[in-house]
Amino acid sequence: MSKAARREARERIKQQRLAEERRRKRNKILVIGAAVVVVALILGGGYFWFASDRDGGDTEIALPPQTLQQDGSVVLAKEGADQTPVIEVYADFQCPACKQFETASGPALKELAASGEAVVHYRPVSIFALQPDPISTNSLRGAAAARAAADAGKFVEYNDILFENQPVEGKPGFAVEDLKKWGEEAGIDDPAFAERVDAEAAVAERFAKEYAPALAQDAQQQMSQEQIGAMPVTDLIAWGDENGHDSSFLDDTYVQQVLQATADVNGRYSGAQAFGGTPSVYLNGQKMGDEMYSASGLRDAVAAAGPGEVQSEPLEGDGGTAGEGGQDGGKSGEDAAAEDDDASASPEAKE
Repeated sequence: MSKAARREARERIKQQRLAEERRRKRNKILVIGAAVVVVALILGGGYFWFASDRDGGDTEIALPPQTLQQDGSVVLAKEGADQTPVIEVYADFQCPACKQFETASGPALKELAASGEAVVHYRPVSIFALQPDPISTNSLRGAAAARAAADAGKFVEYNDILFENQPVEGKPGFAVEDLKKWGEEAGIDDPAFAERVDAEAAVAERFAKEYAPALAQDAQQQMSQEQIGAMPVTDLIAWGDENGHDSSFLDDTYVQQVLQATADVNGRYSGAQAFGGTPSVYLNGQKMGDEMYSASGLRDAVAAAGPGEVQSEPLEGDGGTAGEGGQDGGKSGEDAAAEDDDASASPEAKE
């Protein structure tokens, strides 16, 4: 082979190697991009909906009345909206997937309620109540503070603030001073709110750091893990009362109300509709799938649904905007104010 031929051969090999290197780099980029898409599709069982179809911007929505219910839940409904579908939202303020849902579909929920197309029933729960601190404490402290905000007719506004400031899972968060400051941001100026937040935070700390670990340790010595896992938290607490674990510090607290709400949902739905964690969204009693992470998916489902029924009763005389109308109403006037003052009182004040 001549020198010229060898040079040409070496040049061809060089160009082939350069071309192969370019193809390798291009394929690497494509693989990484594909992996990101796959992760986005599977993360949280609905992130794709969240990323591709959510209400944009920070458009301010004029909220319809918020009606506080006897069980501590809150109904958001336009006055006279009594022949519309009902959307139940079960969420834990410490749950990352719940924040994902709130970011993706929260504005659509409020718009559906404001337009009278649907009634939105917010049902806060604590799926982390028996987990180690701080995840359990964060969950209970946040939910109890939201319940206190409901006394002032500001649950929905406070709900949004809590999710915006959700603690990193496993890290301390929802500090008491922050919870009180966020109440002011939500428009709450009643000193009773801050007092209640203080009192409930103390109950949540005691439950998560002292009571629950001791109860769980004793239960594990006397029951199988399967038995314990099948028990609603309220049943476990009742078992504890019979076995030397006094739960009276929970009496008449919002922490207790959240624990009861968490147990109640497990009894409310079964079979294909069974509650399986948060977020869980039900449309007229039917559990929704990944479409709940989509504003358009929610609207399409509501448009196809018939009238539903709110499965709770309003708290008589609830305060703020909560008693002004909607599918469930409350008293107004002096009787309402008096009853609301009693409902908002801290556990210590009631004693």
